[in-house]
Amino acid sequence: MGNNKTPIFLTVLFVLFIMGGLPPTSISADEAVGRKEIKKEVQRQNNPYTNAKISIKIIPSVRKTFGYDILLYDRPLVHQPNIPGLPGNDGFKTREQAKKVAGFVVRKIRNNEMPPTVTIEDLNKMAVLK
Repeated sequence: MGNNKTPIFLTVLFVLFIMGGLPPTSISADEAVGRKEIKKEVQRQNNPYTNAKISIKIIPSVRKTFGYDILLYDRPLVHQPNIPGLPGNDGFKTREQAKKVAGFVVRKIRNNEMPPTVTIEDLNKMAVLK
């Protein structure tokens, strides 16, 4: 009979090789924060919107409400005629509310947070749903 130790050795070697290539299953809080900071720095360095020409245009919407357009170099980037995150077609009650949310979206774009989503929680913090 042949030597049975060789297949076992190769199997163990293969398993160790595979396990060595896996990422760690747990990291410390400091490592997580460090990774997040590195990701943000890379995102900032690769950000095409940092110095881009971004403008806001308040637009009329249904039932005498307001929405906004966000323009990148005078070209439409975001067209938001209704309140984001809410059902229906109604826009904001006032121009100021629309402008506040549009400014929030512009800050997200400048920080390269794409897509620049707006949550109901964000709207509540800005007090624009009242």
